[in-house]
Amino acid sequence: MTLISNHLPTAELQALDAAHHLHPFTHGNDLEKNGVRVITRAQGVTLTDSDGNEMLDAMAGLWCVNLGYGHHELAEAAARQMKELPYYNTFFQTTHVPVIALSEKIASLTPYDLNHVFYASSGSEANDTNIRIVRTYWDQKGQPEKKKIISRVNAYHGSSMGSASLGGMHYMHAQGGLPIADIHHIGQPDWYTEGGDMDPDEFGLMRARELEEAILHHGEDKVAAFIGEPIQGAGGVIIPPKTYWPEIQRICQKYNVLLIADEVICGFGRTGNWFGSETLDIKPDMMTIAKGLSSGYAPIGGSLVNDEIASVLNDCEFSHGYTYSGHPVSCAVALENLRLLDEGGIFENASKNTAPYLKEKWQTMVDHPLVGEAQIEGLIGSIALTPHKDSRAAFASDRGTVGLMCREHCFANGLVMRHVGDRMVISPPLIITKDEVDTLIERARIALDKTYAQLKSEDMLKAAS
Repeated sequence: MTLISNHLPTAELQALDAAHHLHPFTHGNDLEKNGVRVITRAQGVTLTDSDGNEMLDAMAGLWCVNLGYGHHELAEAAARQMKELPYYNTFFQTTHVPVIALSEKIASLTPYDLNHVFYASSGSEANDTNIRIVRTYWDQKGQPEKKKIISRVNAYHGSSMGSASLGGMHYMHAQGGLPIADIHHIGQPDWYTEGGDMDPDEFGLMRARELEEAILHHGEDKVAAFIGEPIQGAGGVIIPPKTYWPEIQRICQKYNVLLIADEVICGFGRTGNWFGSETLDIKPDMMTIAKGLSSGYAPIGGSLVNDEIASVLNDCEFSHGYTYSGHPVSCAVALENLRLLDEGGIFENASKNTAPYLKEKWQTMVDHPLVGEAQIEGLIGSIALTPHKDSRAAFASDRGTVGLMCREHCFANGLVMRHVGDRMVISPPLIITKDEVDTLIERARIALDKTYAQLKSEDMLKAAS
C-alpha cells in the first residue's frame, strides 16, 4: 500500500503535488513556481501546515466547516455506517435508513413547506438538478416553453456546465462555451460598488425590478424561475439592501415564476438563523443546500422543493439521479452534524452570543484608512478595500491586486481570510469563541496595516480614473 506521510519534507510534498495534482481555480504554473501550502491537521478553528505553522481559519474551509474541525463524533458516525452499510443507491425503488432519517431532519429544520429533498454530492450538482426540476415541473404542468431561468451577474452557483451557467461569473463563462441556452442574468444588488449616488433602498428596488423587466422582455410564459443567494458569497459577501428581496418575492409571485434560494453558503446557521431565507424574509419554492449540511466532513448536497412541486414531480418518472445521491455514509455524517449543531447548542450560542460580538468588532474595521465598508450578517462578512473612502473608489491597479496582497499578508500573519476582487471576506466556523474573534480582528488589522504600508511604498494608493 502506498502511503504519503504528513512528515515528508514540505518541498517533497510540493513537488509530488505539482507533478500530478490539478487544482481548482488555480494557475498551475504559478502554483508550482511559488509552492503549494500543505495543510496537515486541523482542530477547532485552527489549521496546521506541514512546517508546523498554525493559522486561524476564518473561512471555515470553503464556507463549509460550520461545526469546526476535529469532531470525532462525525468520524465515528461515518465508521459505524461504513461497517453496517457502506453504500447502496436510492434507484430502483430502494432506500436506506440514513437517507430516511436525514430527510426527516432536514424537513423539520427548513422553513415553510420545503419538505422534500433530492440528494446530490455538492451544491454544483444540486443546482444542475434544479434546472432539471424546474423544466420538468413546467413541462408536466403543460407549459414546456416555460424554461428560461434568470440569475444575476456575479452570482456563484457552482462549477458544472449547468450550475456555472446559472452563476454570473464572466471569467467562468469564458471557458467551456457558457452559459448554456435559456439562462439569463440581471444586475446584482451591490450598492457599494454599483450604487453610485443612489440611496441604498432605492438601488435595491431598482435592481430587483430588473427581474420584472427581464420577465417582460423574454415573456411571462417563457420564464420558469429566478435563482439567487440570499447573501452572495463567492461574489464578495454582498448583503442586499433591505428593499431587494421583498420586491423580488413580489415579482416572482406576480408572474408565476419559481423562486430558488441558493443556501449552499447561507444555510445551517451561517446568518444567525438556520437558513438565510429566514434572515432575509424570503419564501422560496426551492432551496439548494450543501456545505454546512455536513460541515464539509463528507460530500453531500441537495435540492429542496415545496409540497406542490413535489406532487407534480411524483406524477411522472423524473429521469435524473446520481450514483451517490443520498450516499449512506454522507447521510449519517450529515445527520450527526445537524444533531451537534442543534442539540449541542452550537447554533444557538453562535447566533445569540458569538455573532453579535463578531459584528461589533467587525464593524470597527471601517476606521482603517483602507476600509470603505464593513458588512456582516451572522457569521459571514466582508470589508471593501478602497484608496478613497468618500467616493468608494476602486484601485487604479487591476481588480484583485490589492485583495491578493492583503490575503498574502493575512496568511503570513496566521489568518486565513479570502479575497474576492478587492473585498476581504470571512465565514468562520460557528464554534469560534470571543477570544478567537479577538485574535481574528487583531490579525486582520495587522494585515491591513501591512497592505497599506506596501501600497504607499509602491505608490499604489491610487484611485481608478
